[in-house]
Amino acid sequence: MTRSETHGTQRVAVLADSQNLYHTARSLHEQNIDYAELLDAAVDGRSLTRAIAYVIKANAPEEETFFEALVDIGFETRIKEIRTFGDGSKKADWDVGMSLDAVSLADHVDAIALCTGDGDFARLCTHLQHEGVRVDALSFRESTAESLIDAADGFIDLSEDTDRFLL
Repeated sequence: MTRSETHGTQRVAVLADSQNLYHTARSLHEQNIDYAELLDAAVDGRSLTRAIAYVIKANAPEEETFFEALVDIGFETRIKEIRTFGDGSKKADWDVGMSLDAVSLADHVDAIALCTGDGDFARLCTHLQHEGVRVDALSFRESTAESLIDAADGFIDLSEDTDRFLL
């Protein structure tokens, strides 16, 4: 029995850490994520309330096409510029933004699917569960923090079906 058979009336929000997924898919499999399949697996027959992809603008030639494709698939995009510091180091992540969106959405959904392997989200899982929200994590097991897998109510290992989840 699938989640959709037992929780078909759940409202779900999908939050995708695109930077984390991109780098993991490239380093492990030298391929890109199929975001349509990712969204389908995250929703799993439930009622989609919001789908948000958190992306980093790096001024690469193909990124506008990628951002448009995400919108066509059904994701809202949150775009952040890379910050360059005086020493030349660069930083861009969406951990705080994703967490704030998840907490804000908690009153409006029954489940949140976190598409990331970042262990920083384990504490967010606990908070959301305390608020009565089911949390599913979707990522590649090889690079997913055990703390996130343990904290989530469900885990989908994208590496188990690379034909589906990779382009």
